[in-house]
Amino acid sequence: MHSTDDLEDGYLGSGKRLRYSVRKYGKKNHQREILEFVDTREDLKAREKEVVSLDEIAKEDCMNLKEGGDGGFVSEEHRNNFINSGGPVVFAKRLKEDKEYRKIHSKRSSDKMKKQHEEGKMKYDNFTGKKHSEESKNKMSEIKKGTGIGKNNSQFGTCWITNEIENKKIKKEELNSCLESGWRKGRVF
Repeated sequence: MHSTDDLEDGYLGSGKRLRYSVRKYGKKNHQREILEFVDTREDLKAREKEVVSLDEIAKEDCMNLKEGGDGGFVSEEHRNNFINSGGPVVFAKRLKEDKEYRKIHSKRSSDKMKKQHEEGKMKYDNFTGKKHSEESKNKMSEIKKGTGIGKNNSQFGTCWITNEIENKKIKKEELNSCLESGWRKGRVF
């Protein structure tokens, strides 16, 4: 079940089985079929409860883990915890704004991937010992032409200055005021 004002919002479905299936077979090998429209969320829950029955769940190609009507939550407490946490929106915002949380999450994710790799569940595609073909090299060269030149160069319009103790990179328009306050152009190594 899905409530939306935009039928083209990209929603395919949700749930563990569907997520695993999409990961294994790709999104293009799945399709969404709208069975019907109803007027309210309550009507939608009731209708899903009728359609996604125990008989339906027993079918081999059914992606649902439980009877319909409640969404994917295992209990009312689980549902309330998800809603009160703000779900994925709060998670994304917290990752963006909270450096300490981002560091913890990054470490957890890294540890999880390392463990999966050790268990043979994840393999890194390593390029060691391989070489690009001439065709690939030429394509990469063509793509890079013109990048990093002039205004496209990340260092464009900057210069190094030093006060003989520290070095600093500044915008060239700031150069005159820095020279007047004891700095000189260049850097010390």
